Amino acid sequence: MTDRRGSLELIGPVLALALAGIVGSTGFVDPALENEFKGALVSVAIVVALYVFVGNSGVVSFGHVSFVAVGAFAAGVMTVPVALKPTITPGLFAFLGEHSVGNLASLALAAVLGGLFALVVGIPLMRLSGLAAGIATFAVLGVTYNILNNWEKIGPGPLTLTTIPETTGLLQATIGAIAVVAVAFAYQRSRYGRKLRASREDPAAARAAGIDIHRERLWAFALSGALSGLAGGLLVHLAGTLQARDVYLDLTFLTLAMLVVGGVGSLWGAVVGALAVSALDSFLLRAESGEVGFVDDLLGKPLWGGSRLVGVALFMAVVLVFLPQGLTRGREFHLPRLGRRRAVAQESSA
Repeated sequence: MTDRRGSLELIGPVLALALAGIVGSTGFVDPALENEFKGALVSVAIVVALYVFVGNSGVVSFGHVSFVAVGAFAAGVMTVPVALKPTITPGLFAFLGEHSVGNLASLALAAVLGGLFALVVGIPLMRLSGLAAGIATFAVLGVTYNILNNWEKIGPGPLTLTTIPETTGLLQATIGAIAVVAVAFAYQRSRYGRKLRASREDPAAARAAGIDIHRERLWAFALSGALSGLAGGLLVHLAGTLQARDVYLDLTFLTLAMLVVGGVGSLWGAVVGALAVSALDSFLLRAESGEVGFVDDLLGKPLWGGSRLVGVALFMAVVLVFLPQGLTRGREFHLPRLGRRRAVAQESSA
């Protein structure tokens, strides 16, 4: 009964993502919004990857976009046609400049490199907690950004990486997001996820029970890094271009806002928060560009530049004031009516 009820928790996130993919591809919305739907699905993948570590461990990480960046640059550089690399990225290492891979191979490579990078940096960092852990992971983000922005042996440096195949359509974005959600669900239901959540609730009791907190955090950090790398691959194949600043502070703020707004403590919250903030972010961005008629009529002009981030921040503040645990209140998706009917049926049969 418990396993069956637990498996129902996966239905809500999967249906929400499938619905987003269907609505975005069947003409129910303006075709110009198709990219917004794809972006929202990729955002879900990034936020759920972040949730795997933060939600289960209770340790805040400001550096997970580092793994997104590593995955994005790996997938981007390795899918640019070899014939174009001398022009676009002339300073690459020979083994990078002379080889190219397909879409699926690039996504696998992005996931592997993201996971390995997280594993390496996590060995010392996962002994930290609280503010120290947050600052240390933010330092990783800063170091990663500066390396990617300046080292032309592994990328374009401060220039823009272009001619990346735009292979992240609605189908790939939907499947990718659902795959990340399924892995996150399987992890949190596993004994490893249960151990990590136990260490989150009471570290002293967890140690007394024989749980190695450093090891459990490290495995979650590495898995989260791998999923972040995969999400980075989806992101770069959606945009078709890439600069280091595209995977830096703005993306860090947005993904953390999405997780907090939805509810840090649940997978359902990560999905809801990503979709809700993506919708708000898309609306405000279009309003800044003058594409929302009633906003122009109301103000007499488009929203000023920067309104997008201000609006998302205000939305996050309002949610936290009135719903400190997020829109889902930290709860997983459930079917209360079905549960009541089964309970009543069991009581009557007894």
